[in-house]
Amino acid sequence: MLEERIGEWRAYVRRRQAIHPVDVEELEDHLRNQVKALGEAGLADDEAFLIAVKRMGDLDSLSREFAREYSERLWKQLVVSPGASEPSSDANREAMVAVGLAIAASAAIKLPELFGLSIRGADADTSFYARNFSLFMLPLLAGYFAWKRSLDRVGRYWLAVPFVAAALVVNILPFERGGHTEVLAALHLPIALWLAVGFAYARGHWRDHDRRMDFVRFSGEWFIYYALIAFGGGVLTVFTLFIFNAIGFDVEWFLESWLLPCGVVGAVLISAWLVEAKQSVIENMAPVLTRLFTPLFTVLLLVFLVTVIWTGSGIHVERAVLIGFDLLLVLVLGLLLYSISARDPQAPPGAFDALQLLLVICALVVDALALWAIAARISEFGFSPNKVAALGENLVLLVNLGWSAVVYVRFLTARASFASLERWQTAYLPVYAVWAWVVVVFFPILFDYR
Repeated sequence: MLEERIGEWRAYVRRRQAIHPVDVEELEDHLRNQVKALGEAGLADDEAFLIAVKRMGDLDSLSREFAREYSERLWKQLVVSPGASEPSSDANREAMVAVGLAIAASAAIKLPELFGLSIRGADADTSFYARNFSLFMLPLLAGYFAWKRSLDRVGRYWLAVPFVAAALVVNILPFERGGHTEVLAALHLPIALWLAVGFAYARGHWRDHDRRMDFVRFSGEWFIYYALIAFGGGVLTVFTLFIFNAIGFDVEWFLESWLLPCGVVGAVLISAWLVEAKQSVIENMAPVLTRLFTPLFTVLLLVFLVTVIWTGSGIHVERAVLIGFDLLLVLVLGLLLYSISARDPQAPPGAFDALQLLLVICALVVDALALWAIAARISEFGFSPNKVAALGENLVLLVNLGWSAVVYVRFLTARASFASLERWQTAYLPVYAVWAWVVVVFFPILFDYR
């Protein structure tokens, strides 16, 4: 089947050679390499071929025409089935595994109740659930990719290490209930374990630049699907309350104890499966969203900086404010990362690249303002877990954004290739995991678990 698809592509290109002179053999070799890489990542032949042709369409006008002419037929084969009216056995098996793991995640978050730990009400054990929240579903997500990618035995042993270590750290260390270090551990553990999931996604080849960039693409697409599922779940919850309240029947206990927690963790697995199953469909959606929100966030940061200058106001250093600014900067970095992952590396610099650079510069200035405010607060009142964590995170972001700006300027001035910007982003990803582990493991000890 794959050879037939490549044969159709080859015949089309040769028919059109008189109009567009090309080196067919070189293009075919590039196409086969793309298909092979996507196949190793777990895609079926038809999926891999469609995505490879679309990517080549960014490099070559003939491939673009071929993708446009054949995309509808190939898209239907991908969405409906690879060659039949019923889903393939592989697709069925993957769906069953994903649904089974989603059910397992739902069971995992309910399991502590058997030991007297409550998930709702005034006596809810919020500290336990906050610390362990990511452990209810991320090990299962990593297991899904270990199974799908056929991760070898040694790789599976290495994959288990961070999850076992995380479970021991957050449950053995004597955190002060509701203390700063406990909250910081709960916030940073998902970051550390998400990159452990990336190890499984990359089939253990985490040092491979292309595999890391594939995981960046997956992360962006997963976030989109999860947000859509969450929105649908919110609508479902509202209407459930509405229709049962109309007959005087209380279902709030069910929503709080079952639907909400089970839906939140189960959707993590279902979103990942949807990304894998419909990868080429969402591939066209995410870049559109980055192009929509990049100018909006650029305008937001520009207006904020002008307001700061106009009013002379500084940033108020409080925990909620620090978390909010860090989330904003992480979101900006996410927009940058996903725009880079979706961009044609061979295309020349354009207006959108200049806009990306402006966004990065604005984020750098905001980061510098936050760092100045944190340093001033530490100088006046001394160190605290929140301020030190915020200081470290903003420094990590500052380095990433700063060098990104430098490389972007070099790219726009034709002194560096776009690949150097891609490699900088993927090479820097482990730094975030390292800092997250530092906060989870060492901050409680350094600050006496308070």
